[in-house]
Parts: sequence; C-alpha cells; structure tokens
Amino acid sequence: MTTKFASSRRTFLKQSAAVGGGLAVGFHVPSVLAQGNGAKGAEINGWVVVRPDETVIIRYARAEMGQGSKTSAPMLVAEELECDWSNVRIEQVLASENLRHKRAWGDMASVGSRTIRNSQEYLRKAGATAREMLIAAAAQKWDVPASECKASNGMVTHSSGRKLSYGKLANDAAKLEPPKDVKLKDPKEWKIAGKPMKRVDIPDTAMGRQRYGIDVQMKGMLYAAVAQSPVFGGKVRSMDASKAEGRRGVKKVVNLDTFVAVIADNWWRAKEALKLVQVDWDTGANGNASSATLMDFYRAGLDATQDIAVARKVGDVDQALGSGGKVLEAEYFTPYLAHSTLEPQNCTVLIKDGKVDVWVPTQNAEASLATAAATAGVPLDAVMVHPMQLGGGFGRRGGGQDFVRIGVAVAKAMPGTPVKTLWSREEDTQHDLYRPASLVRMKGALDASGNPVAWYSRVSSTSIIATLTRLPLKPPLAPAEGVDPQAVASIFDIPHAIPNIRVEYAQRNAHVPVGFWRTVGHSQNPFVRESFMDELALAAGKDPFEFRRALLQKAPKDLGILEATAKAANWGSPLPAGVFRGIAETEAYGSYTCAVAELSVNDKGVVKIHRLVLGIDPGYAVNPDNIVAQMQGSAVFMLTAMFWGKITIKDGRVEQSNFHDYRMMRLREMPKVEVVLAPSGGFWGGVGEPGQASIAPAVCNAIYAATGKRIRSLPLMDQGISMA
Repeated sequence: MTTKFASSRRTFLKQSAAVGGGLAVGFHVPSVLAQGNGAKGAEINGWVVVRPDETVIIRYARAEMGQGSKTSAPMLVAEELECDWSNVRIEQVLASENLRHKRAWGDMASVGSRTIRNSQEYLRKAGATAREMLIAAAAQKWDVPASECKASNGMVTHSSGRKLSYGKLANDAAKLEPPKDVKLKDPKEWKIAGKPMKRVDIPDTAMGRQRYGIDVQMKGMLYAAVAQSPVFGGKVRSMDASKAEGRRGVKKVVNLDTFVAVIADNWWRAKEALKLVQVDWDTGANGNASSATLMDFYRAGLDATQDIAVARKVGDVDQALGSGGKVLEAEYFTPYLAHSTLEPQNCTVLIKDGKVDVWVPTQNAEASLATAAATAGVPLDAVMVHPMQLGGGFGRRGGGQDFVRIGVAVAKAMPGTPVKTLWSREEDTQHDLYRPASLVRMKGALDASGNPVAWYSRVSSTSIIATLTRLPLKPPLAPAEGVDPQAVASIFDIPHAIPNIRVEYAQRNAHVPVGFWRTVGHSQNPFVRESFMDELALAAGKDPFEFRRALLQKAPKDLGILEATAKAANWGSPLPAGVFRGIAETEAYGSYTCAVAELSVNDKGVVKIHRLVLGIDPGYAVNPDNIVAQMQGSAVFMLTAMFWGKITIKDGRVEQSNFHDYRMMRLREMPKVEVVLAPSGGFWGGVGEPGQASIAPAVCNAIYAATGKRIRSLPLMDQGISMA
C-alpha cells in the first residue's frame, strides 16, 4: 500500500463514516479471503466456507449490538445456499481484510437500519453462487448435466436418486469458476428466511459468555480514565497533576490538549487519581451558552429571512394560506438527547513495532480503522481492528469515532503496553454526540369541506450531516442545496394529498456536538407532523384515522399499514370509561409504520398506557421474531425519551450526568406492546429504527383526547405529565 493510497483511502473512509455510510457494494461475490482467518474448510466464495464435517461458515461483515443482524444477514445467504441452518456458524469479517480486498464485503457499518435492506441482494447472490458451484461439482462427479441436479438441506441430489453432501463436494466446488449470473429464489419459496429463528448471539449473552469491549483483558494491560473539557470546544490552559502522580498504581498523567488522562494499573485507581488533577480549562466564548440562549438561536432561525433552504415546494402555499379558509399555526420543540448506551464508551489499544491493534465496540469497523490510523500516524494496513460485541449503539458508536481517537491518543503515551481507555458514565453523558434539538413552525389551511389545502413547515436545528462531514449541504449529501435530510425527515416527504406544500430548513449549527441518534430525524419529526395532522383533523371535525385515510389514497403502502394497525387496534370500537386512543403513521428507513396508543390520565397528570399497537410493513420480513423484538425495544427507547429525555446546557456544559438525572424507563412502567407485522413484499425496508417513529405522536394524540391538552414540546415531564 502506498502512502498516497493510504491517505486518499483514509479521507474517503472518514467522510463516509461521518454520514453513517460507505461505498455501496455492487453484486460482486468475493472469491478469496486472505490466509490466517482460522476457518478450516473449503472456501466456496468469500461468504461461504464448507467444512468436511458439514459445518457451513457464513461470514458476517457488519456489527452486532442487539439488533439481530448477525442472525438475519446469514439467514439470507443460507436461504439461497440451501444448507441446513443447524449446521451454520457465523464468522466475523475484519475491516483490514475488507480493505485489503477492495471492500469486497461491502459497507461494514451497522447504521441507518440498512444492514439487510442495503446488502440483501449481494448476500442472497453469494449464497446462490455457492449453491450453483456445489451443484456443478456434483454434476462433474456424476458426469451428468447440472440441470438434472438439485440442492436442498446441505445435499445435492441427482434425478436418479444419487446424493452427495456439501462437505464431500466443497473442495471440488471451490476450484470452479463462479457463475456470472444466478437466479434468486422467489420469497414465496423461502424455507429459512421469513421464518422465526433464534438469534445466534442470545445464548452467550444470556449465559454471560458474551465479550463486550469493556470486558477486554490482556496481560500487562493498563487502564485510563479521561476528562474532556466540560465546555465543548474547550482546551487545557494549564494542568497540575502533582497530587495524582504519586498515588498508588498511577503510571502516567497526560495532557492531550482537549482532554487529560490518568493511566494506572486498574481503572478505579485511574478514575480516583483523575479527580486530583487540577485543570484550568480555556472554554472560550462557549462558556456562556445555555439552553435559553440556544433556544433564542433556534428561534431566530424561524424568523430569519435569509439563508433559508427550501426542501420541498408544491403549488402556492402563501396563496392557499391567505385564501380565507381556516388556518392553524403551531410550534413544536424536541430537545437534545443523549444515547446512554449501557456500555460506556471504551477502546483498548496496543501500539507496538509500528502496528496498532484496537479492540473496540464499534458500529463501523472501517471508520474505527481509519480513525486509529490517522491518530497513530500509520498507514491503514498497519492497523488491526478487533470488533467486539456492542453493549448498545443507537448511532453513538457509528459516526464521530471520538472514543477510538481518544483511545489511540492515550495509548501513544504508553507504547508497547495495551491500554484500555474507559469513560465514566458522567463523561459519557456529558460528552456525547447528541440528537439535535429542533424547533419547528407549522401552518396549515383547511377549505370549507375540512380538506387540507396548505402545509407549511420551517425547521430550525443543527445539521448532523454538515457537522460530521464538515462539508456543505449539497447533493448527493443533501436532497437540495442547504437542506439536511435528517433535519426535515418525515416532514418534507409527506405522502398526503395536500395541493400546496412548502418545507423550509434554517441551518443553525450550535456549539453542542450532534450525531446520529436512533431513528435520527424520524425520532422527532413524526411527533411534529402527526401531532399537527391531528390538529388539522380536529379543526376539520373529522376522525383522526379517517382524516389520514382520505389523504393517503394515492400512497398505498402508508395506507396499508395505517389500515392494518387500526384494524388490529379495533379503532372506532368503544373503550372502557376513561381510556382514550391516539394514532400516527409515517414511513421511516424504507419501512412503513403506524402506532395506536390506548391510555388513561388521572387528575394528577399520571399516564397509564394500557395498550400500544405497533404496525410495520418492511416489505420482506427475514426474521419475524427479531422484528417483533426490535419493535418492542423501540417502544422502550421512545417512551423513555418522550417522557423524561432531555439534555440541557448551563454555562456551556451539560447539566445531566448519570441515570439519576437522565432517567431510564422502569420495568414496571412498560406497557403491553402488540406488533402488527404486515410485510407486503416488493421492497426492502429497515427494522432497527422505524419502530420508534410513530410512537410519540400516537401517545401525545391520545393524551390530547384524554385531557384536551395539546402536547407541542417534549419531554412530557416538563408538561407536568408522568407515567404510571
């Protein structure tokens, strides 16, 4: 690898990682993996290895953080391979191997609910290619046409009844030229995909055998605790480490400009010694920032007349708003949110003899590799990333990669010694890449028949894309000049039959660092869109379900999941006294979702959610059991955020620090969740994130039905509303 190649490759990987992306692989099936991967057996292609004992190794190139893709993706390969699923074992592809083979395994990032939807075709082709090679090998042995042979359940059978197992054919098959084109099975013929399968990671997780990044242990390993500038963008002006340096077990105290670290023989000693390090931080102008000044900053975006980007324009909104019909106006606010992964940020690094080994829980191993190489100042091929199971990701461990940058920078101070850098919960909470706060102004107009004729939105928020990529918002990064697609997601692309639509975006990049948070723009904008849709329905004197239904006649997928979920929830049927319903529907990450909430609210503002019905149409359901689990998990995540989630700023720094003031949902508060799985086929949608999209507006619409109080700002605890 030349220096020029390494440099350009690093730039590419850093930029692609920043937007949670990467190069979309074509339909190339890798045929060779470098030696030393430990898989004994015949490699049919880069995805499939068959051992003599009939074990089938299927390689997995992405991350596993509880989303279940380490099961679902291999299921697609196994389906086309026609193997026995009970014989399948999963092997992780390393980022260094992927880079060495020109990214033959494609995008390695597990972000944006795209592991299945973006890789399903080449995964299925990998399995089909291996299947045809095994059939060809059997045909050669029997000296018969391949058309007379069929593969099923790990065996190739000739029309005469002769049979050979994959294990006996693999060596010969591996020597054959892969077919240039293969036919994929009709999903109606699936035997493995489409069926509920137990996740391969669950036994180790349940039995405590799972190894997360925080569990890494190595001989002679040291531990580091870090303290970053409490004000974002601040730097060390001066440091006095004299009280810490003499403590038992402390090996070194390092000043790394934007943070300081204590390295010791165990993490507790490092953390306690860090408290004694006196740092004078240069916080700059950001030290005066607060939630109030940030709100003023965003509000200025709503009123600005310049530098406003238009995300969508249909018809003449101004004319429609002024035509004499009923006009509604409202403002909605959603706050900054932290990821709060159960496993705090961590990274273990060994720098020795010009090589860098990194053990890290990452959603994007290629981005981790690129960040480690850049921080250590070595070529990409000098870095080995050992991906660990993630104790939660939610976007935090994808873009940004600050945990790798800090881990490598600390390890550089102790060459030849492995160092595990572990963030405290407080450090993790107060130095996140937060979901942006967003302030949205809405206007709508109804004609004399109660039909909406105008829809206007202006979103004022920080751009995640511009912040992480440090690039201007232009196509292909943006759908239009100056528009962050996540900032206006679910608002600018409304499928409803409204003749006049204008959606604007005011980019307001504050000093608070932002990043991808589970469901990203679809975690907040459906709350705005579907709550305001209910406001329009109420003003029109129409049932919220029927109002949406009439507007979605030309959007069959949205209409389909709306109707399926409403039917499952028995929308329109009588409810017990004091119980009320709310509904919401939106598309997110290529899937169509709907939620119906049934709840009651007592005179103290305590909400009891009796039933939450969540519908999803992902096109195809590879592992239905896992999809149900993801939808249920989405309910936990979103209900936590909408009832209690907010990050506030005072004196330039985050006020919240741990779970006592950044609250999580309790087990007793979890409502009954029913999942309506309605795959309609013909497309591939995401699963890990879409489930959250419709929950907040459905719950808030039900709260309005129960109380007459319209919720336009989250979290609910700020509105005097709590959960039973």
